[in-house]
Amino acid sequence: MSNNYESIQHSPKKSQTFGRQVIDFYNNIKAPNVKKFGVEIINPHQSNQTRACVDSFYQKYYNDNSERIFVFGINPGRFGSGVTGVPFTDPIALEDYCDIENNLQKRKELSSDFVYQCINAFGGSQEFFKSFYLTAVSPIGFSRKSKNYNYYDDKDFLQHIRQFLITTIKNQIDFGANRNSVVILGSGKNLKNFESINEELNFFQTVHVLEHPRYIMQYKRKNIDEYITKYIRVFKKCLK
Repeated sequence: MSNNYESIQHSPKKSQTFGRQVIDFYNNIKAPNVKKFGVEIINPHQSNQTRACVDSFYQKYYNDNSERIFVFGINPGRFGSGVTGVPFTDPIALEDYCDIENNLQKRKELSSDFVYQCINAFGGSQEFFKSFYLTAVSPIGFSRKSKNYNYYDDKDFLQHIRQFLITTIKNQIDFGANRNSVVILGSGKNLKNFESINEELNFFQTVHVLEHPRYIMQYKRKNIDEYITKYIRVFKKCLK
């Protein structure tokens, strides 16, 4: 395998907007076969209701050809983007902060709650999404024994899906990524595994890392204002 992204890059569809490319990507994503690991796929994009939310969101905020700073989480969970199809966006945030009405079950998700506090502190959804693109190292989610399962929870599982991760990251970069900087949410295994891929393929020049929203909400909630300030500082640094 080549160790240079430029040599394996496919041409972005310049005739399509950033948002249209995202919608097509999710509508046509093909999940790896993970049954032998006892793992189930979380792919909300198979639902017409979710597809309608995704269409509305990306046509509203990404109806252009501008580059974005990419922000990578881990993988969708069952109650946030695993429902709406929009990373770090639960049905409540989608309606309250993005003005996209939906009939999805209105259940708040911790990571989404924190991320939208940061987005609001940054200047609101319109201001944030014109410069940033939220995604995940794995664009589909996983569950095992009815619990969320991270792509890196088992080394054999990770090795099995690693090429899927590489391909989907590459495909998303071609929407129009600003490759000078990238933000990784998760300072442990998510950072370690992303850096392994990035060092191999030279996707991005500078990697910025922030603590994962769920970690903050579960263990550091009393310091939430400090973490919001840290997030905003990193976001603004990426734009300089």
